[in-house]
Amino acid sequence: MNIFVGSLPFSIEEADLRESFEAYGAVDSVKIITDKFTGRSKGFGFIEMPNDEEAQKAINELNGATVQGRAIVVNKSEPKPEGERRSFNSNSRGGDNRGGGYGGGNSRGGDNRGGGNRGGY
Repeated sequence: MNIFVGSLPFSIEEADLRESFEAYGAVDSVKIITDKFTGRSKGFGFIEMPNDEEAQKAINELNGATVQGRAIVVNKSEPKPEGERRSFNSNSRGGDNRGGGYGGGNSRGGDNRGGGNRGGY
């Protein structure tokens, strides 16, 4: 079972998190999510436990537990349906939309606040 762990203290290490969950059973993997630019923890992570019963017991016992002065959130991680995933390619961010509108002028698009199309007619 894949388990989400949130509201983690920024100073917690993966080894510490593994130790907390191993008290309930075998742990396949531990991953604390970090910012790709700074390397700093984002305050959440994922635990993979092979035995669903042990994983559920860990969730029940650790959800709301205090770790280094913070109440952590622990629950089963469910994958998002395909349509709800965010895409970061240039087509999905509003972008520039050059050449759009009537007659091709300078379509300023991007912020979805209306106005914007200043092209010729």
